[in-house]
Amino acid sequence: MELTIQTISHETEHCVVLGGEIDAYTGPKVKETLMSLIEPGMTLTVDLEAVEYMDSTGIGVFVAIMKASKKAGCPFYVQNMSSRVERLFRITGFYEFIAIRKGEDK
Repeated sequence: MELTIQTISHETEHCVVLGGEIDAYTGPKVKETLMSLIEPGMTLTVDLEAVEYMDSTGIGVFVAIMKASKKAGCPFYVQNMSSRVERLFRITGFYEFIAIRKGEDK
């Protein structure tokens, strides 16, 4: 499965919708895309609903994005995690550190 990346930008927020697989092959593209959207005063939200597979490379990408966004003063959230992705976040302990948007809470 390939990776799909769709970016929707508003006045104060970039929302990136990812789909497919985040692994050693696709991780660098995800990281490059997300890093390019980190800017002070903007919020970065990543929608993971269509991500069917993610390995430890994906966790590494999100750790790097979380650190870079914090340093830049750019709030960073993930939303709509598939059960597989949520399970990986929980197993690795990353679930406790990442900001997760649920439901209508924006």
